[in-house]
Amino acid sequence: MPGVKIREGESFEKAFKRFKRLCEKEKIRSEIKRHQRYEKPSEARKRKLKELGRIRKQRKRY
Repeated sequence: MPGVKIREGESFEKAFKRFKRLCEKEKIRSEIKRHQRYEKPSEARKRKLKELGRIRKQRKRY
């Protein structure tokens, strides 16, 4: 679980925004959503293949 220390003179809102960005970067929110319901093994394989295809396309572009 990521943690954020409030800097000197920093407002709570800014620190909370940094925390949310950090959570998004570590894909915590998407993991929580994914585990809210059962995913069949075939669906998991399809999702992984889709993710690999997306990564390959990005690599091809550059």
